Amino acid sequence: MRLTERVHHDLKKYVQLGDGVVDATSGNGHDTLFLAQLVGIEGHVFTFDVQLEALEKTRQHVEQHESIAPIQYIHRGHEYMQSEIAKRYHGRIRAIVFNLGYLPQANHTVMTVPHTTIDALQQSTSLLCQGGVISILAYTGHIGGRDEAESIKKWLLTLGDSFEYDIEIPKNTRASPPEYILIRKIDL
Repeated sequence: MRLTERVHHDLKKYVQLGDGVVDATSGNGHDTLFLAQLVGIEGHVFTFDVQLEALEKTRQHVEQHESIAPIQYIHRGHEYMQSEIAKRYHGRIRAIVFNLGYLPQANHTVMTVPHTTIDALQQSTSLLCQGGVISILAYTGHIGGRDEAESIKKWLLTLGDSFEYDIEIPKNTRASPPEYILIRKIDL
């Protein structure tokens, strides 16, 4: 199973109809569409990207599949999610999905970077509901990708007892495999 498929498989365990969810890096729209299908018309999807091109690709992808979930397209970096997401959703978000790196088939100089990603992850912890998850695919094969993944792993060590996480690094793959991190806010 590819890691992107694994992410979707895992999200199905947590996300239900009516939930609020976030795609922190809309990219080509695959995660946004998947989340929209999970939450349905009663749910809400927030999707972020610094590139207008990415948001347009996401909108087109979602429209091609006739999704009925309410989606809010936000043309800002994920480090602004706390201020951009309505307060009524704070502490009520079920899942936040990060695909780090750059937009395939686009300008590869525009990419996620450690300081904004860590800021967004920190905000994510307070946006999540109990039992909610943060999914991170950290691509390490590009310039800065390994540094971003290592920064995230250091940040994980600062999480308190309210969180648990797993890190999966595929074996027998190329020299710089993507890393999959799943963080869960523990039910208290």
